[in-house]
Amino acid sequence: EDGATANYTPVTSTFSSAPISPYLNYDSRFLQQTQPEFIFPEGANKQRGRFELAFSQIGTSVMIGGGIGGLAGVYNGFKVTKALNQTGKLRRTQLINHIMKQGSGTANTLGTLAVLYSACGVLLQFVRGEDDHVNTVIAGSATGLLYKSTAGLRRCALGGAIGLGISSLYCLYLLAQENSTNSSPKFL
Repeated sequence: EDGATANYTPVTSTFSSAPISPYLNYDSRFLQQTQPEFIFPEGANKQRGRFELAFSQIGTSVMIGGGIGGLAGVYNGFKVTKALNQTGKLRRTQLINHIMKQGSGTANTLGTLAVLYSACGVLLQFVRGEDDHVNTVIAGSATGLLYKSTAGLRRCALGGAIGLGISSLYCLYLLAQENSTNSSPKFL
């Protein structure tokens, strides 16, 4: 093995003494990017639309829900196992059960909300032909209404009001950010 490494001589480019890739046999300096990395068709929007953003929103919501639910599971697990004076392997098993149950439940809830919101937003963009703050507020309200639609009229209205409130606050935040930086924000 020592003889093989002693005979190794790195290959260098004829233009400089910088080694080229021994696997691909090219000098990476020749591939310097001076043009944009992505090519957009003529007349295409250079900002991702609601449909493209939906996938990252849904995944992010599921991951955040799992994290928040897991932390709540840790808290509840410690509280319950301490109250029952559990120790050792039994306590560890109960903690894991609390973490997994609460984490998955919260992840599913936030994931469902994100799917509903994204679907409403994409549908509104398709129907109205615009992607603006009105779509965001309507999609948020519709998400709350649909999510709580099976719990009765009063809870359905409460869910819609919560969705309206959260989406309105988000739009106000975007408008404030737009006015302070004069940049084009991406809509959720």
